[in-house]
Amino acid sequence: MQIPHLPITNAKVKGRLVRTNQLTETRLAHKRSPGCCLTPHGGRAPAPQERGGAAPERAGPGPGLLSLRSAGAAERAAGWNMLQEGAHGKWTVSSSDESAEDNSDSEKPCTSSLSDAACGGTSGPQYPCSEARKAAHKRKASPLKFTDTSLSTETPPAVKQRPSQEGSGWCLSSSDEEPEDQQKQAHKETVKEEKYDVPKEHPLTLCKDDKLLENLKEEEYSVTPSEAQDTWDLVTGGNPFRFFLTKVSGIEQNYNSGALHIKDILSPLFGTLISSAQFNYCIDVGWLVRQYPQEFRKKPLLIVHGEKRESKAELIAQARPYENISFCQAKLDIAFGTHHTKMMLLLYEEGLRVVIHTSNLIAEDWHQKTQGIWLSPLYPRLPKGASGSAGESATNFKSDLISYLTAYSSPALKEWIDLIQEHDLSETRVYLLGSTPGRYQGSDKEKWGHLRLRKLLKEHALSIPAQESWPLVGQFSSIGSMGADGSKWLCSEFQESLVAAGSGVTTFRKCDVPIHLVYPTVNNVRQSLEGYPAGGSLPYSIQTAQKQLWLHSYFHKWSAEVTGRTRAIPHIKTYMRLSPDFQKISWFLVTSANLSKAAWGALEKNGSQLMIRSYELGVLFLPSAFGLDKGYFHVGRKKFSEGKDSATYFPVPYDLPPEQYGNKDQPWIWNIPYTDAPDTHGNMWVPS
Repeated sequence: MQIPHLPITNAKVKGRLVRTNQLTETRLAHKRSPGCCLTPHGGRAPAPQERGGAAPERAGPGPGLLSLRSAGAAERAAGWNMLQEGAHGKWTVSSSDESAEDNSDSEKPCTSSLSDAACGGTSGPQYPCSEARKAAHKRKASPLKFTDTSLSTETPPAVKQRPSQEGSGWCLSSSDEEPEDQQKQAHKETVKEEKYDVPKEHPLTLCKDDKLLENLKEEEYSVTPSEAQDTWDLVTGGNPFRFFLTKVSGIEQNYNSGALHIKDILSPLFGTLISSAQFNYCIDVGWLVRQYPQEFRKKPLLIVHGEKRESKAELIAQARPYENISFCQAKLDIAFGTHHTKMMLLLYEEGLRVVIHTSNLIAEDWHQKTQGIWLSPLYPRLPKGASGSAGESATNFKSDLISYLTAYSSPALKEWIDLIQEHDLSETRVYLLGSTPGRYQGSDKEKWGHLRLRKLLKEHALSIPAQESWPLVGQFSSIGSMGADGSKWLCSEFQESLVAAGSGVTTFRKCDVPIHLVYPTVNNVRQSLEGYPAGGSLPYSIQTAQKQLWLHSYFHKWSAEVTGRTRAIPHIKTYMRLSPDFQKISWFLVTSANLSKAAWGALEKNGSQLMIRSYELGVLFLPSAFGLDKGYFHVGRKKFSEGKDSATYFPVPYDLPPEQYGNKDQPWIWNIPYTDAPDTHGNMWVPS
């Protein structure tokens, strides 16, 4: 597999992008104080054993938060240097002894209330979001058109032309000096920055620009009566798993017939709303309010979030026009943790509904991305005087949900805990799998994260003959630091949890069980409906990637012809175990958890303690909960959207088996430029 190379560009990235003939060096430095490494946001960096979380969507220090050293200063800095060679030449990424990657997993957002200089942009969304998302927002608003000088003789004054040659790389330099070989131009390409309104088919979320707001308003999703009836039939009909995808704009309509938009979920068809709670990570309050039907927009709404300081103030400011909105701030006491859970609690006159999904509460996440939803049945209210254990499911979903909410230790959630207690959740057929921040020992270790999955599989999944040959598939949108090799976490404790089955204890070493990791390539992103800006929701950073090139040999392309969503970049996260012929599934998980220790937890103190940084939530589908005694589902052979298969066939939302990266494939890395080829909108990607 081709080692990822750094594409050549001729645009500035907070300094100057300077070509070199063989080597390229990215030199990133943070300000330091004696005896303390500062994070880009001013906090003390965690100890090495505390590091390693992925940025779920907020991909650490982006443009404007890193200072670039001059080449000479960097050469003198104590640090490391990694050299790789591939078909496209050699490249290095160089840094100081406290690596940028270790700090790149900082989850603190950049908000519009901060200065543009700090945020690295000129006009961004007004809700807290990641540097990667801000870069995508900027590139939508100010596209960099891919143009060839054979078609244009005029070079924009802000951009200098440089040669493009095989084997070249790029480096960051603070110098204003042009390289000596600038005059030797074999082939010229220019970056042309054009300022114009975002096309209607790619609306942004809440923006300051009035015209952008106009476009957004025109693009907002509307439901026709026939579509509403189809949705009602879908939810009450033949989908035994209650697992759905979100609707995608720009694909064949038949692939949306089995999908849901947030407006469908909040529709009065599903119940007469009394109040609701929205748990999420990135939230555009104004947009969220508009997704509720007019008659429900003043109903009490609790927003559960993890914002702090400026980001929290920004979120609260968004809600000032709405007297019905209240907030619950999730405690995040461990560095680099996030409130990444995505859940809705919907209280109706007719009962209660729980929705666990993968989308942020922003317009772009419900527009042209692949997202997953588990929609509970309508839970009826229990008779008055029912016992405390009444209304429990065979999967223990009710008590597990109450335990998850109790972990917030928030008075604001006590009302919802009491409401859940008063309803009958016995029809639930999935298991709840959550993560909550903390350091857990003893029996508490098995309550959360990957050890919770291990426990569920041991207790409720059947042991599989020749199980070492049944591969694992993980599919996600962000990646944390995995360590120097697979033995550090992926192929040790994490794999041991995912291969658990039955009461027997079997440990496989050195990745004996095949592991297929599905993560979009650069070409997946380039050819997507959104084009390069889709990569704003895939915040895998160069600082993380260059330290774990071993991981990339496990990578497989995103392809979803079965659901018509190959060009809808995935923000869904799924994990499963399949038979060697990819026809049977022993379990399937849809979750908010990306591939990171922060989300799943990492063992400490010789395995006696599990440390988790973030809140995550997902649901686990096990054959035994659906009346199947053979220990597996069949992979659904019909189109996902038809939803007519019985509980025997599980509707996997992407193509199986996954296709491994080819020699020229590279994983998408958000904070480096891509200027060699245009995306579906004729643009390039320069994230500065």
